[in-house]
Amino acid sequence: MTPTGNDQYIDLGDRTLRVRRLAPQRSDGLDRTTLVFLHEGLGCIEMWRDFPQKLCDVLQCNGVVYDRTAYGQSSPWPADPGLAYMEIEADVVLPRLLAALAIDDCVLVGHSDGGTIALDYAANDPEPLRAVVTLAAHAINEPVCIAAIHRAREQYATGDLRARLAKYHGNNVDRAFRLWSDAWVAPGFEPMDANGRLPRIEVPVQAIQGEDDDYGTELQLGLIAGKVGGYCETRLIPDCGHSPHLQQPAWVLGEIARFVAPLALVG
Repeated sequence: MTPTGNDQYIDLGDRTLRVRRLAPQRSDGLDRTTLVFLHEGLGCIEMWRDFPQKLCDVLQCNGVVYDRTAYGQSSPWPADPGLAYMEIEADVVLPRLLAALAIDDCVLVGHSDGGTIALDYAANDPEPLRAVVTLAAHAINEPVCIAAIHRAREQYATGDLRARLAKYHGNNVDRAFRLWSDAWVAPGFEPMDANGRLPRIEVPVQAIQGEDDDYGTELQLGLIAGKVGGYCETRLIPDCGHSPHLQQPAWVLGEIARFVAPLALVG
């Protein structure tokens, strides 16, 4: 992330979230939507690297990146959310955060769990929301995802994964990893109520996924596109894994900019 970011801590009463505001390097003075970035299941502000700033620059939009509950430098969960952690973020936490930041017009850009949370939020037909972009989001839990998370659990227990994550999450690291990994390998766990939520989404959706994603197959794109109630376009990227914005950044920047630009002007 670039020095233009401005970190602050937003007190929502039962939790405190670290937020970074971004501004485009150049602006033509027109009023545009705000890009709100939702990180993946083990992510935080820093793990987006410079992608949010670059997208804000291309679209000349302001942006917000934040550490979700119990990630990075945000506070722990006030009570164990269990398997519903993504629904609670979408239904309870995100609306309160946007209100606290006085954001009344936004496009959500969500990676992995963040993409699923963005879809969950969109299903509530919230007033501020203009569109959703997902990167490797999950509508369902696939066997390939469960296998990948079992491998991550082994690396966390015996390899260097814990040490690498601790650099970003500090005292949150064990709580964050357990919440995420325990949920995804729980018998019968599904990341969202795809049949109940996706048909209620009416804002435009762009769903992007890597062809070599260890955590999901092209089925995810088909389910999202086939079930959402409004317009949806999908993009499957060759030579790309679970982090399209980091593995194929130029392509992803171009595709998101093409999709969002016609929707970005407010008024």
